[in-house]
Amino acid sequence: MNAINAITELTGYRPQTIDDAVLSSTEPLVLRALVTDWPIVEAGRQSPQSAADYILQFYSGDPVTAAFGPPSIKGRVGYNEDLTDFNFERATVKVDAFLERLLQYIDDPEPPAYYIGSTVADRWFPGFRDANDLVLNGIEPLASLWIGNQIRVSAHFDVTDNIACSVVGRRTFTLFPPDQIDNLYIGPWDMTPAGPAISLVDFHSPDFDRYPKFREALKSACVVTLEPGDALFVPSMWWHHVEALEALNVLVNYWWRTTPKFMGAPDSVLRHALLGLRGLPLEQRRAWQHIFELYVFDPREGATAHIPEHSRGILASMDDVTARQLRADLLNRLNR
Repeated sequence: MNAINAITELTGYRPQTIDDAVLSSTEPLVLRALVTDWPIVEAGRQSPQSAADYILQFYSGDPVTAAFGPPSIKGRVGYNEDLTDFNFERATVKVDAFLERLLQYIDDPEPPAYYIGSTVADRWFPGFRDANDLVLNGIEPLASLWIGNQIRVSAHFDVTDNIACSVVGRRTFTLFPPDQIDNLYIGPWDMTPAGPAISLVDFHSPDFDRYPKFREALKSACVVTLEPGDALFVPSMWWHHVEALEALNVLVNYWWRTTPKFMGAPDSVLRHALLGLRGLPLEQRRAWQHIFELYVFDPREGATAHIPEHSRGILASMDDVTARQLRADLLNRLNR
């Protein structure tokens, strides 16, 4: 796959605090050598065993959920052929035992898949962030570790903004803007490997007969490989396929939202729309589309000016109190 579109690289961007130049971007940014001075990066350069030993000195000892797949899936975590199940198994493990087993395959050209997904750093690796951390200007992100071997995570999006730091091994990210959803052939939304819906296209071997519009998606693709110490800012809603390239890879990522905490989950809105709108006749759906445009997607200045401010109800500016009232009303309506 050779599609490589322009992506901004900020080489040598290494401030102590990630500033608004990054946090306000609406497009991906490569931040070369951003965390190259982290101790975990230095440990990874020494050897996979050194990296494992470094991580384990912070490990709380509490079990985590890991994914294991046979060599036949070639690291691609996803579905079986007929989408009736996944192509991997989940198990609760200790991180030290997981790393011991993973390192046994360090020289195997076709190892089984070993993968620990998003694991909150402060919960499972207390003290890790004391020496390996970013400060985001005015933001308190959720920091997580990801550990595995040559894992391929299919294209998906996150509702949150994201800074992904490659600290052990290299990773290749393939990114697509949000409008490419129709060309990425997204799978089920209610049976997913790890939360977000994912593309069904195998990026190593795209089946263009089965997924012909994927050729169009490739025209918009941005492809970048992160070396140890590099980072990537992935804006909210951008599709990204992630491939770990080494026998041991560790990524530290930061998720955050700039919207108020009282706001609901957009995914819940989609599910409710599927329940209440998709089955309506076309003309009714179009009428509701206009309503959504007016009040949600493109709210126009003065759209509610004719209503006294004290009577605007759910059309007023949202705050914590209004959000609680609206949530309670929704629950009542759904439970009728």
